[in-house]
Amino acid sequence: MNNLNMKIKDLFKTDIIKKKNVFIISDKSQNYNQQQTNDAFSDKWRKYNQEDINQKEKLFKLQKKWYLKLYNFSNEKELQSYLRTKKIILDAGCGLGYKAKWFADLSPNSLVIAMDYSDAIFFAAKEYKKKKNLVFVKNDLADTKIKKNLIDYISCDQVIHHTENPQKTMKEFNRILKTNSELAVYVYAKKSLPRELIDDHFRNKSKLTSKIEMWKFSKQVTELGKRLSELKIDIDVPEISLLGIKAGKMNIQRFIYWNFLKCYWNEELGKQTSLSINYDWYSPSNAFRYHKDEFEKLLVNANFKISKYHSEEACHAGRFLKIQ
Repeated sequence: MNNLNMKIKDLFKTDIIKKKNVFIISDKSQNYNQQQTNDAFSDKWRKYNQEDINQKEKLFKLQKKWYLKLYNFSNEKELQSYLRTKKIILDAGCGLGYKAKWFADLSPNSLVIAMDYSDAIFFAAKEYKKKKNLVFVKNDLADTKIKKNLIDYISCDQVIHHTENPQKTMKEFNRILKTNSELAVYVYAKKSLPRELIDDHFRNKSKLTSKIEMWKFSKQVTELGKRLSELKIDIDVPEISLLGIKAGKMNIQRFIYWNFLKCYWNEELGKQTSLSINYDWYSPSNAFRYHKDEFEKLLVNANFKISKYHSEEACHAGRFLKIQ
């Protein structure tokens, strides 16, 4: 283990300390919005980590399947073959660490670095402490302190929009990636005008609202999503271009969800996971959303070019090649 410690420390351009199996570079942000966002995710993952293991496994399984779709891997075997060509992999914004552990399982000869700025990193480190090729780092993704041109693959799945300055974070990823290596990244897509106005409201509201009240609110919108889903009503929506509302036949729950209010509900995942997902959306101060052209501008400005691209109503994502 001493040799592993030495190797990990050699990856960084600063001194690091180790606590509870986590290498700590930065424990707290000096930026109010970023720290509030860190605290929101610490609270979310602390509660969710206590949930029934079967509920968590359902979510993890769904997320892994979606990961393959988002980043254009036809199946797990293709992802495995891809990862096994990478010496050092960074899971940037690892949360409870299940994807980092997945990468480590698929590619046992790779070193997988799981980095997060919330206290979820401690839960991940405890859960997967026996995984020898997986290490945990608490730090700001926008300033990783990793040495230049060192990482072979970065996965930043559903996280970069929670950093204080996503453009700065994207440029940091470029700095630490080897040339011709890939970044897999996902950002929230902008929705209709009414939905965006409500979402913007909560970016400010969450700063002034206690966690208890945010959980209460999240429980209420989860229940709304459940009741709307149970109606099993489809409506034929007309296009309302000035509001950004698209035409088409859809379930009433999804119509309200996409156009007015995120009220997530998934019967298969259950109440607690649906609740956690709603809290995840409303609580953080930092939760940027992008039109496709805005996302592509982020990539260009950070010297990435498209390798594999995926875009849908919820997100823009893909694998992007560092060109310099």
